[in-house]
This record gives sequence, C-alpha cells and structure tokens, in this order.
Amino acid sequence: MSNEQATPLPTPADAPGRVSRVAITPAAAALVRDLTLRHGPLMFHQSGGCCDGSAPMCYPDGDLFLTDGDRHLGDLDVGLDRAVPVWMSVAQFEYWKHTHLTIDVVPGRGAGFSVEAPTGQRFLIRSRLLTDAEWAGLAP
Repeated sequence: MSNEQATPLPTPADAPGRVSRVAITPAAAALVRDLTLRHGPLMFHQSGGCCDGSAPMCYPDGDLFLTDGDRHLGDLDVGLDRAVPVWMSVAQFEYWKHTHLTIDVVPGRGAGFSVEAPTGQRFLIRSRLLTDAEWAGLAP
C-alpha cells in the first residue's frame, strides 16, 4: 500500500479550529460506499477486543444497540449524502482518548459480525498519539 492510499480523508469535523479524532483512508471509504449500496447506511463501532481483536466493526446503522456507555468519536465523510458515525465504549475510550484513529482496509477476512467479512477485505485501525496542538483543539 502506498502512502497516498493511506492518507486519511478529511472528516466533517476537520474544520478550521476543530480537531477530529477519526479519519478514513480513500480505500476504506470506497469499500464503505460499496457496502452502503448493499446494506444501507452504516456505522462503525471500535471493538474492545475478545473475538474481534481491536477491529473497527462496521454495521448497518441501528443494528448495534448503543447506550450512554458508548461515546461518539466523530463522523466520516466517505463521499455519500450521509456521514458514517464512529463509536467506542466509554470504558475503552479512557484508554484511547489520546489517540487519533484512522480506519483503513487490507486484504483478509474480517470479523464475522462486520459487514465487510464476506468481501475478502477487512477494516483495521491505524492509530497515533494526538499532538499537543490537536489535544488542545479537541472539543470538550
């Protein structure tokens, strides 16, 4: 994969003075657009481990029951009329709150519950620490 393919796309939160916690690569955005044609509007929930490892799970929006135990990390602009929301459990967020997450896609079989599983591709997270400037620019 070239660096150009792995460059995150801007998200709606990437406005001047606003820092986003999440991004998506062009390849992952293309897969999300294709999956949206098959499954309707989608959402991501960052898995906390167990069977799924730490994979971003992609579901038809509304299929995963969210509670106040989940935190909305941001919305991804994948080139559709509707942005794709990204969620994580509040407990897991405490460990990951200093990171920026980029959803990417690689060849391989995804987790059985995520909609990309039968495609021969799987979503994965690329993370990095937020810079001091990004940390200071996050909305409370």
